[in-house]
Amino acid sequence: MRQIISTLSFIVSLSSFAAHPVEDLLNRIDSGASQKFVIIQTKSPTDFFEISTVNGKPAITGNSPVNIAAGLNWYLKYYPHIHLSWNNMHVEMPDSLPLPVKSERHETTATQRYYLNYCTHSYSMAFWDWNRWQEEIDWMALHGINMPLAMTGTDVVWANTLKRLGYNDEEISSFVAGPAFQAWWLMNNLEGWGGPNTPQWYADRAELQRKILARMRQLGMDPVLPGYSGMVPHDADERLGCQVSGKGIWNGFTRPAFIKTDDPLFERISGIYYDELTKLCGISKYYSMDPFHEGGSLEGVDLAHCGSIIARAMKRANPDAVWVIQGWNENPRTELLQGVAKGDIVVLDLASEIKPNWGDPESPSPYKRPDGFWPHNWMYCMLLNFGGNVGLHGRMDCVINGYYKARQSKYGATLTGIGLTPEGIENNPVMYELQTELIWRPEKFTKQQWLASYAQARYGASDADIDSCWKKLSETIYNCPSGNLQQGTTESVFCARPSENVWQVSSWSRMKPYYEPQHVIDAAALFVKAADKFRNVENYNYDIVDIVRQAIAEKGRITYMEMIDALTNADTLAFDSASNRFLSLIKGQDELLNTRPEFKVGRWINSARRLARTPEQADLMEQNARLLITTWGPRVASEEGGLRDYGHREWAGLLSDLHHRRWKEWIALKRSQLQNNPAAFQKTAMKNVSASDAATDYVTQLPDNDKTKPVSEIDFYTIDEAWVNSRKHYTETASANAVDTAVRLFRELCEN
Repeated sequence: MRQIISTLSFIVSLSSFAAHPVEDLLNRIDSGASQKFVIIQTKSPTDFFEISTVNGKPAITGNSPVNIAAGLNWYLKYYPHIHLSWNNMHVEMPDSLPLPVKSERHETTATQRYYLNYCTHSYSMAFWDWNRWQEEIDWMALHGINMPLAMTGTDVVWANTLKRLGYNDEEISSFVAGPAFQAWWLMNNLEGWGGPNTPQWYADRAELQRKILARMRQLGMDPVLPGYSGMVPHDADERLGCQVSGKGIWNGFTRPAFIKTDDPLFERISGIYYDELTKLCGISKYYSMDPFHEGGSLEGVDLAHCGSIIARAMKRANPDAVWVIQGWNENPRTELLQGVAKGDIVVLDLASEIKPNWGDPESPSPYKRPDGFWPHNWMYCMLLNFGGNVGLHGRMDCVINGYYKARQSKYGATLTGIGLTPEGIENNPVMYELQTELIWRPEKFTKQQWLASYAQARYGASDADIDSCWKKLSETIYNCPSGNLQQGTTESVFCARPSENVWQVSSWSRMKPYYEPQHVIDAAALFVKAADKFRNVENYNYDIVDIVRQAIAEKGRITYMEMIDALTNADTLAFDSASNRFLSLIKGQDELLNTRPEFKVGRWINSARRLARTPEQADLMEQNARLLITTWGPRVASEEGGLRDYGHREWAGLLSDLHHRRWKEWIALKRSQLQNNPAAFQKTAMKNVSASDAATDYVTQLPDNDKTKPVSEIDFYTIDEAWVNSRKHYTETASANAVDTAVRLFRELCEN
C-alpha cells in the first residue's frame, strides 16, 4: 500500500466563489431559484437572521452563510410552506413568492450547533456518495448546524500513520475496520471487522472527504475532526515497545489498546497522527476525542494527567483548538475534565432528552452529575435514534421543557448550544425540526402551538384531520415520558426473533410501554382521511407510508398477543387464525414499504455496491451492509455479545425474505407442537412490566424482557447468516403508488 494522500490544507474563502454559498444552495434545491431571493451577509457579533423584502423579492440577511441558510429555511417553511426534508430536498418553487408584511428577525446565543454521532457515520452514512453528501450538508446548513462531525477518511489518516510507524499493508488491514464498522473501531471497541479495505477505497475516501470539508467550510461551518486520544493496535506494546492499557474483548471482538499518556511515544504517535490528519483535512477549530468510551480498563490511569496530555497534543496541531467530547454514561469522568483548562473542551450531553447529565436534579439518569460539567462548556443534545431502527418515536415534552429548564438553570451560563447526536438519521423529521428550532426561539413554547405550524409547512396547507392526527401522535408515541430510559423507538415485533416472550428486538433497547397501540392506529386513520387532498404532496406521500407502517406494526403487536394467548390456551383453531393474520401483516407491511425507496433494503445494499470498483469489492461492501442490519458480527458477537438485530430495519425485502421466514418457521414449529402435544401448553402467568399510568391491559400482560431470556428452539443465527451471505438483488425503485397502497392496506389490515 503506497503512502495514501498527501495534500495541502484546504483554504476556502467566500471570495473563491462567484455566488454567495447560499445562492448556490438555492440552485441545488431548485435550478435558478437564487434569482428569486436577495441574499445579504453582514458582520455582527450576534448570530442572527432576518427575513425582509428588497426590490420586490424575499431577502434573507444574516451574519454567516449558515445563519442565512437557517433564515432561508424558516422563510420557506412559514411563508410559502415549503418543507425541505431528507425525503424531499429538491422542490420546484413558485414563480411568485410571498413577501413578509414586516421584517422578521431571530437572534440566538446558541452559537455552537453540533451534528452527528460516530455511529451515524456507520448506521446511516457508510455508503453515501458525493451527491448524497451534498444534500446532507445543505440540510445541515438549512437547520443551522455549524459544527458537524466529519470523520470520512479517518481510515486514510490511520493507514498513513501506521505506515510511518512501520506497520505493513496486511497489518494495517487487520487493524482498520471495514466501511460499515468504522464507528466502533474509532470508538476503541474493535479492530479490522468488515475489512480489508483496498488502496482504491482509501483514495476514494480521501477525495470524498476533501469535497465534504470544502463544502462545509464554504457554508461557514467548522467541521469537527477526529483527534487523537491514545488508540493504538492491540499489539502496539510488542510492535512499538510502548506501555499500553485497555486491552480486552468487546462483545467477542479484540479491542484496540491505549498508549499510556506518560509514555514518551504518545507525543511521537500523536504528532504523526495530527500531521497526517492535517495533510488530508487541514487545520480544524474542533477535534473530537472520546477516550475510555463504553469500557476499557482504567487500571493505573491518571485521568487528570491523561486529559491534559490529550489536550496538549491537540493544541500542538492548533493552539486555538477546542476538544469536543461525548457525555455518555459515566464519560467523561470528572477527573479527566479536571485536567483540561476551561475553554479548551466542550461536552456534548449526548442524550439530554433521555437521561440528562448536565446537572438537572430531577434527571432520571443513573449518571447525572450534581455539578454538571462545571466549569466547562456543554451542549444540550438529542440522541433520539439508536441503531438506525425504523419507528415513530420522540420525547417532545422532554425536548422542549428540558432545554428551557437548562437555559434558566445555573448551568445555563455554560450552555453554548444544541446538538443532534442520533445513531441513525433519515427518520422522524418532526423531532429534528423541533430541536433545531430551539436555536431561534428564545421563549418557551408548547408542542401544540408548534405542531399546527409544522403540519402546515410540511404539507403546504392546513387540514383538520392532519392536525388531529399529529395532536394524537404528540400525546402518545411522540411523547415518551421522563423516567422511561428506553433507547429509541418501540421496536416492531415483526423484526424480533420469534418466541413466546417477545417484547423488544435488540438487547439494549430497554423498551417500556408508554402509549396504547390503538391510539397510534386511530391517529393513522385520521391521516389516511386526508389522502385525496394531499396525494400529490411529496411529504404527505412519505409520511402516510411511515405512519401507516407504524399502525401495521402496532396491529402486529396486538395480533402477536392473540397468537400467544391461543398458545397458552392450547387453542389450535385460534392459533391458526391469529398466526395467519400475523404473517399477512408482515407481507402487507413489506408491500407498503416497497412503495418508497427510503424503506427498501435495496437502496441500502445497492448504494454499498456502487462505491466498489471491482466485483470482489462490491461483494465485501454488500457483506458489510447486510451484516450491520442483522447479525452485526459473527456468531459469538451476535449471540453471546448480544449485538444481533441492534441495527435492525423494518424495510421491504428484509421483511419478506428474513423476518417473515423467521416467523413462518417458528409458527410451523408451534403448530406442530400444538397438534402433537397440546397438554404441553399450560397457561402460565406472564410477568408484569412496569408501565405508564396510561398503559392498557395489553401492555401489562407483556413479559419483562430485561430478565426473560427465552431459549430458542430454532437456530436463528443460521437463518440470519444465510440472508447475510445471499446476494439476491433487491430493487430500490417504488413498486406502486404510495398513497393508494397505504390507504388500501390500512383498511384491509388495521380497520378490523
